[in-house]
Order: sequence, then structure tokens, then C-alpha cells
Amino acid sequence: MTKKDKIIRMIEVNKSLSNRAIAETVGCSRRMVRHVRQEMNVDRPANLPKILIYDIETSPMEIYTWGLFKQKPGISQVIKDWSIICWSAKWLFDSTIMSDSVTGEECFNRYDASILPDLWKLFDEADIIIGHNIQSFDIRKTNLRFALAGFNPPSPYRIIDTYKTSRRVFSSASLKMDYLNKIFGLDMKDDAPYEWWKGAASGNDEAIRKMLEYNKTDVRINEDLYLKIRPWIKSHPNVGLYMDTDEEVCTYCGNEQLTWGGKYYTPAGRFLSFRCDSCGGIGRSRFSDLDKETKARLLLSIAN
Repeated sequence: MTKKDKIIRMIEVNKSLSNRAIAETVGCSRRMVRHVRQEMNVDRPANLPKILIYDIETSPMEIYTWGLFKQKPGISQVIKDWSIICWSAKWLFDSTIMSDSVTGEECFNRYDASILPDLWKLFDEADIIIGHNIQSFDIRKTNLRFALAGFNPPSPYRIIDTYKTSRRVFSSASLKMDYLNKIFGLDMKDDAPYEWWKGAASGNDEAIRKMLEYNKTDVRINEDLYLKIRPWIKSHPNVGLYMDTDEEVCTYCGNEQLTWGGKYYTPAGRFLSFRCDSCGGIGRSRFSDLDKETKARLLLSIAN
């Protein structure tokens, strides 16, 4: 074998090993999500909070404009405002995806009040609501449609935004859910062409049906992303507060299997820390392990 052949062979071997490593990484992420789902379904506390994953799709606005750049349309230039085309939601670890969509005629007329009652009930029942970019988009859009339809605010709930968490914790080329799922090796969705939105806004029932299926996929893969990044979510709602138990449980998932070890330090305190054996989340005890004498001797730095 010539030197050139050896180099070519070495490149092929390295490429094969690289592809195998990528495949193993992707497989590992998918196995992790399946493991978490299976473990929580088999041995999950019955008194976990109600955690809802949801997503909406909205119709585009129709506006008169004199150009494509540097335009600031006034309210008198609005022909048709936006409305909700469809919504989908599921309870965490539940296989059932709930959804609803408007008819072609309703979408053409920007009328969505017919699909809001069931969504409002889910909001009213939920303790925690999860979504991707829902704080800036989905929640505020949904709130407006609730108010316009005459609903009162639903019962209070906490929000987990997987987009905001990813933006705060990770540095990724893109923070779109589909891209994050891709690099984490999770399931992805099919592309949705603009013609679907355009067709739905024009009253096309087939386009609305396609939008609804697309919407359902968003909810399912958002659950995968949430489970993948859950241990990284700082200030995650403390699920132990919602559970009627005398046991110490993980603040992320409610599991009782915790491994204690290490310390967590604040400017004026030191606490025991734990790692959850189920989800990998890290937390700490409520009370400092410093004795009174040590606390009394402790000096503090000057605040900013």
C-alpha cells in the first residue's frame, strides 16, 4: 500500500469513527428522553403538579403598504388583524395531544372564539405551562384572544419558556426549537411552507388541517426538548411545593431518589446540595449548615 493509499484509508477510518460518534450521541439523547419518560411513567409520583405543554399557530395580518422597506403602517392601513388558527397541548408524560382548529370560514373572518373555551379550561387547570418562546408570543397572544372573547383570567400558573432558558444558558447557532432538537439528537418536525399560512388565512380547510398537524408535532417535540434541558433550567418551579408529601423530593421532577454531596455557597451562607438520580437536577437544602458561632464571625463584602 502506497503512502497516498494509507492517507486515504486513514481519512476514511476517521470519517467512519466521526459518523459513528455522532450517531451514538444522537442515539444517547433519544434514549435519555425515552428513559426519563418510561421511568416517570412507571414510578412517577401521583401528586405531581399539572404541567401543560402548548403551542398556537396564528394567521398573518393583511395590511396596505407602499413598499417593503422602512414601512410603519398605521392602524388605518390594517385590513385584517391576526387570529388563532389552531392550538395543541398535552400534559407532561401523557401520550394524548389535545387540539382544536377553526373552520376555513372562521379563519377567513379572523374569528377564533369557538376554539378558546377548551384551551381556557386547560390554562385554568395548569400549575405550570411550558412552551418555546411562549412568554413573548403564545401566552400574550392567547391572553388577548381570551380577553376579546370575554373570558376572565385563568387561575395563576408558572411559565417555563424553553427558548428563554436556551438563550440564557447555551450559545447555539440558532435558538429555534427545531435546530436545538437537531443538535441534541431529538425528534424534529417537517418544514411548514408559507403557503399553509396563506391558504389558512384565505379560508382553505386543507391548509388548516396541515397547520394543525404541524402544531401537534411542535408540542410533542417541545416535550422532548424540555426533558433534555430540564436540569439546566435555573429557577425551575419547585414541584415539591405542589406535592403533598413528607419526603424530600427533587425540585425539578419530584423524585425521592437524591444523592447528597457538596456545598452550595451564597454571600452569607453555605448549604448542602443534592443531585437528583432521576432527572439530574441540582438543588440545595433550605437551611444553612453553618453554626451560630461561624455565622457570627462571617464578614460580608460591600454590595454593588
